[in-house]
Amino acid sequence: MARLSLNRVEDILNAIQGKRVLVVGDLMLDLYITGHVERISPEAPVPVVRVDEEASALGGASNVAANAVALGASCQVVGVVGNDSHGVTLARELERMGARTDGLVRVAERPTTVKTRVLAGHQQVVRFDHEDDSPVGPSETDGLLSMVKLLIGDCDAVALEDYNKGVLVPAVIRGSLQAAADRSIPSVVDPKRLNFFEYGGATVFKPNSRELWEALGEPIHPDNPDWMEAIRARLDVETLLLTMGEKGMAVRTRSQPLLRAPTAARDVYDVSGAGDTVTAVVAAALAAGATSAEAALLANHAAAVEVGKVGVATVSPEEILEHCTRHPDVD
Repeated sequence: MARLSLNRVEDILNAIQGKRVLVVGDLMLDLYITGHVERISPEAPVPVVRVDEEASALGGASNVAANAVALGASCQVVGVVGNDSHGVTLARELERMGARTDGLVRVAERPTTVKTRVLAGHQQVVRFDHEDDSPVGPSETDGLLSMVKLLIGDCDAVALEDYNKGVLVPAVIRGSLQAAADRSIPSVVDPKRLNFFEYGGATVFKPNSRELWEALGEPIHPDNPDWMEAIRARLDVETLLLTMGEKGMAVRTRSQPLLRAPTAARDVYDVSGAGDTVTAVVAAALAAGATSAEAALLANHAAAVEVGKVGVATVSPEEILEHCTRHPDVD
């Protein structure tokens, strides 16, 4: 079992304070309409939801930024929003929680990605998605790359968060990773299937088990060191960090032994947003000087805290430290 000393946890969390993380990727706004059901509609066999409350939250790359800020890092965000009210709301929410939005590229003909969930009695009734997930065009690509090159010089780590919503096209991926490499800045990638093999050169590549299985088209073997090394080399990344839910994590770094970390979660209420939390913690920890293995172990604890909360949530340094203190995989 991999271990991270409590003193080292404290050192990393303290070093994260004030570090600068650049988040590039698919920005999303989550809307929640909550109510209760007392009858079925006379118009169709569907429930009538009487609305009690409406709320919004940051999703996708926006949630990675929110998590980085919650850890005590500063954050710049690069992504696309529409020239619509949802884009205004998303930018306002990012600014409210402390992220900078200089890098937002506004596109009049492209809507802000919004997921609207209708809930009744804690049960999701339906979800509406407003989005254009086609790849961004040449002018938007140029705008995104210009923002990355402008902002990356002031950053200590870069996180690329891909939700297949069209922002992380190959040119943006390559340009962002090259800009990070040119400045010796660590990069963290949370990939999706469409451009899965475009992230060569990343410091940490963080798929989940389903994403890796689907991309490879073959069974995965996270406990086989040779197999993990072969996949890491095929992806051409420094570290392959495979997240596996209740089975924990497998980490293979160039020239380092396979690290297996069991899940640190004890109470799981909602896994929504856990991947975003892991991405943010790994990026912030690398910015603070942690090794990839240390960053993964710290993120494992952070994810355990996040899934113990209802809905998409952020995690504070105090919560991570308290979780590390309570559980036995920390010396």
